[in-house]
Amino acid sequence: EVQLVESGGGMVQPGGSLRLSCAASGRTFSSYDMSWCRQAPGKGRECVSAIKIIGDSTWYTDTVKGRFTISRDNAKHTLTLQMNSLSTEDTTLYYCARSPPTTGWGTGDYWGQGTQVTVST
Repeated sequence: EVQLVESGGGMVQPGGSLRLSCAASGRTFSSYDMSWCRQAPGKGRECVSAIKIIGDSTWYTDTVKGRFTISRDNAKHTLTLQMNSLSTEDTTLYYCARSPPTTGWGTGDYWGQGTQVTVST
């Protein structure tokens, strides 16, 4: 069984930064692409970034490109999202997800419980 646990969320002022982490249990972390996704109340889940198995390729949605950086440490089973220049529009719950090859990165078959990011003055 795969378990994903996010941390690092919190409240920050516009223009600030946060670093999200996702700790993965199980032996499959290093065999899968991984994604970071978010879901605002009343809206669908949106994946904003993804990374290939060995970290040699990454993807970002246009709304976060240039501000967010995804990375992974396969030895530590950890996925990270560095978020800079945060705006109020980034306020929402953030999830990490395991992305299976059948559906590709930017999707998920296992999800964490989420960590809340609030950008406010």
